[in-house]
Amino acid sequence: MTRHLILRGALALSTATLGSTSLAAAPTTLTKGTLKIGMEGTYAPFTYKDERGQLTGFDVDIARAVAAKLGLKAEFVLTEWSGILAGLQANKYDVIVNQVGITAERQKSIGFSAPYAYSSPQIIVKKTGAAYGSLADLKGKRVGVGLGSNFEKQLRDAGGINVVTYPGAPEYLADLAAGRLDAAYNDRLLVGYLIKSQNLPVRGAGVVGDPEPVGIAVKKTNTGLKTAIDRALLQIKADGTYAKISRKWFGQDVSKP
Repeated sequence: MTRHLILRGALALSTATLGSTSLAAAPTTLTKGTLKIGMEGTYAPFTYKDERGQLTGFDVDIARAVAAKLGLKAEFVLTEWSGILAGLQANKYDVIVNQVGITAERQKSIGFSAPYAYSSPQIIVKKTGAAYGSLADLKGKRVGVGLGSNFEKQLRDAGGINVVTYPGAPEYLADLAAGRLDAAYNDRLLVGYLIKSQNLPVRGAGVVGDPEPVGIAVKKTNTGLKTAIDRALLQIKADGTYAKISRKWFGQDVSKP
């Protein structure tokens, strides 16, 4: 039996932000009435399991809010980052909500919603480590990063850096804390969260480049779902849901550069 059967679910969208109510075209999802959402589940504070084993995080809250606006049940599918984009193409889930940076290279094969957050890459060091201010300072250093991430590409493009890849942030942050790495490289919002909430002996060093947009990834051919998600994002911003989620996790509005 083929696993590529696409089912169409009914969807009624509120368009209060536009001053009227109408029935939107039903987006295509893999299972009727359900939005299957790919994410890591190991990337605090965006998507991870709390002390009770419950999936939580900024991206989890955003995904649930968007699914609710779409009138769909949120179903989470956890996978390592290194295979997360391939999983979308293989119909393992409808969307990815996992801080996926919107890059020109990814847009060649993947569709994206409008940006729902912005952040900048940041170098992470031990509390007692050197305060590297730029990628040039990392030349010849062992730097931990997520395999297949946009951050890995930036390190390799810089040249001269000993890039050490890991399946997720917990592994390379543990090695950084243990002194097996000179630095790590990830999202500025992640660094701020770690400093605030966890007892890791690390700190943020140099912030690299301009704020970068992240979006909800969808199959490039599924334009109906992309359109519906864009409308849902507008709605959760208009009714205050987005601001509440953003303040909960970061104490600020991260929807703007």
